[in-house]
Amino acid sequence: MDERRRIIVGLGNPGKQYANNRHNAGFMVVDRLADRHGLKFTRMMSKGLVALGEIEGRKVALVKPQTFMNLSGESVAPIVKFYKSEPSDLLVVYDELDLPAGQLRMRPKGGSGGHNGMKSIIARLGSEDFPRLRIGVGRPPGRRDPKDFLLDDFTHDELAALEPVFDRAVEGIRRWLSDGIDNAMNFVNKPTDDP
Repeated sequence: MDERRRIIVGLGNPGKQYANNRHNAGFMVVDRLADRHGLKFTRMMSKGLVALGEIEGRKVALVKPQTFMNLSGESVAPIVKFYKSEPSDLLVVYDELDLPAGQLRMRPKGGSGGHNGMKSIIARLGSEDFPRLRIGVGRPPGRRDPKDFLLDDFTHDELAALEPVFDRAVEGIRRWLSDGIDNAMNFVNKPTDDP
């Protein structure tokens, strides 16, 4: 087994009142990944809830920062340092306003795209060179403030429509672990109506 620990971070805000917010899509995907593999968030480490285990023959640490979104780097950077992981061993999963609702996009590196959680992680890590998986939540209707829109709960219908999207995200993460970023991107980034 590869001894390097992969760190999979879902971004969101802690607390029951935020649990179903659009801004918590990252938490939702990482929770689903943990459930599928029998991992439990039982450890608190560097201001993050952590589930340790193995997926696809890789040691993993699943992380849900408990710092609130804008300070996510305060949790993520110390955990990466603790495990002596490289940036390429880190995958961050988060919501994206600039992708249509339900669309997924995986990249090997890049900027924050204006996402405050990513800004914080990049600043604290001192690097943009880590993979990320963005979950499209779409833009708010009309002149609605994007911040308010992100802090609204998904509707019942939206959550139902996201079930296969979250499953696809989990499969993309599994492929990243087993086969690397290129294979995972080929799976995640192709249009969902492709065979």
